[in-house]
Amino acid sequence: MIERAIKIGTRKSKLALWQAEYVKALLEQNGLKGELVLIETKGDKILDRALSKIGSKGVFTEELEDQLRNGDIDIAVHSAKDMQASLGDDFELIAFTEREACHDVFVSHKKGFTVDKDKEFVIGTSSVRRVAMLTKHFPNAKIVDVRGNLQTRIQKMEDGLCDVLMLAYAGVHRMGYNDMIVHEHPLDTFTPATGQGCVAIESATNLDPEVRSAIRKAINNEKTEVCLKAERAFLKELQGGCSIPAFCLATWTADNELKITGGLAQANTEEIRYTYTCSPDEVESKGTQIAKDTLANGGAEILAALKNS
Repeated sequence: MIERAIKIGTRKSKLALWQAEYVKALLEQNGLKGELVLIETKGDKILDRALSKIGSKGVFTEELEDQLRNGDIDIAVHSAKDMQASLGDDFELIAFTEREACHDVFVSHKKGFTVDKDKEFVIGTSSVRRVAMLTKHFPNAKIVDVRGNLQTRIQKMEDGLCDVLMLAYAGVHRMGYNDMIVHEHPLDTFTPATGQGCVAIESATNLDPEVRSAIRKAINNEKTEVCLKAERAFLKELQGGCSIPAFCLATWTADNELKITGGLAQANTEEIRYTYTCSPDEVESKGTQIAKDTLANGGAEILAALKNS
């Protein structure tokens, strides 16, 4: 039995704190104690530049990893979609929570706002994936960069920066803003980023094995973990982060297999998209294969152009 409190590192935003409190509750339901440690990251501090201009690796995780490495915290709680593809040899993801609905939504402060593809309106987002998809599917809309936590973005929208924000349903739902949703995007058109809708638990590889095992038993959802293994294998092969327009989603089928769809979004031409169905023990190899297919059929040129832009 682990007697001491598990130190849980988290960002300070309301959504990050919700996720950390959720993880703490899961620990306590399984007889463990939890203690929150609040940490500010580079992604929280730099709000005047798009994520793609800051860099894709560790924007929301670097400071938490410093404290994992030092032993000041036992685990770090992240939105799985914020995690870089490669963590390095001294860190690992040891658990994934049950996944929330993972689609994208439009939210608006304007009561009765209707979404029409032929309509001219202003959309706020900081995601390069969403920008590429929106440019293709909402050609008459203007897209503006909006950074900050969820409450900050909503305030910017209310101040007149945009008509709607494009956000992950999971965060909107967890923060109680369902009544602001004016449109829900289908997964087959707006396929989400790797890990969207899931909370990931990171630790240093030197974490006490008994503590690691207890945390994993309390938090990990095995069905979600299998999906995330596929999606993260895809992202790792692309060597990508949050500054590339990548998408990947793995879902369970009725036959207890995995359907994996991944690729790269492009604003003005057909996106690169591949789908495979496989058994649970093949998910990482299939996720990797989708990335290889993507790179071989135009993806390498897209990523090279983005890197040089």
